[in-house]
Amino acid sequence: MGRNNLEEILQFNREFVENKEYEKYNTTKYPDKKIAILSCMDTRLTELLPKALNLRNGDAKLIKNAGGTIIHPFGSAMRSLLICVYEFDIKEIFIVGHYDCGVSSMDTDKIIKKMIEKGVELKTLDTLLRAGIKVKKWLHGFDCVEESVRESVAKVKEHPLMPSNVAIHGLIMDPETGRLDVVIDGFKELKD
Repeated sequence: MGRNNLEEILQFNREFVENKEYEKYNTTKYPDKKIAILSCMDTRLTELLPKALNLRNGDAKLIKNAGGTIIHPFGSAMRSLLICVYEFDIKEIFIVGHYDCGVSSMDTDKIIKKMIEKGVELKTLDTLLRAGIKVKKWLHGFDCVEESVRESVAKVKEHPLMPSNVAIHGLIMDPETGRLDVVIDGFKELKD
């Protein structure tokens, strides 16, 4: 088997705590800039996104998922954004997609094949299909990142539980340089 990442992480963590390295990250759970960001889980954005947006620990609530999208109006990403608004007084939400997103080029047939190779039974997939869950469609990402950002912004903005005075921005990031392209300026679309 490969490296034991758990042991490596735990060893580093013990030293991190013993050396009080955490002290420079101390902050509260309330974001200083009153913003929440939904972005992709792409590894290229782990450090690049906060640096390119000039964010420090404590500035924003960061929510990540595959593609940085709102899939379901009552799914976990939307739930997180609503909690940000009502519990942490968020005033702006940034939906940040990125170019060259793996979710836009995913081959769902290959993923399902890998599921079967790793032990998911065809019977399970058939049961899900008969229960109305179309796994292939559910796994499918998007074909156009700009369209995906627009759709996610619309889902957040039009959500029945989202107050009309929260600005919902849509941006696309270049995962190589960190450059941001504005798709939607949420301030221009605020409801009166």
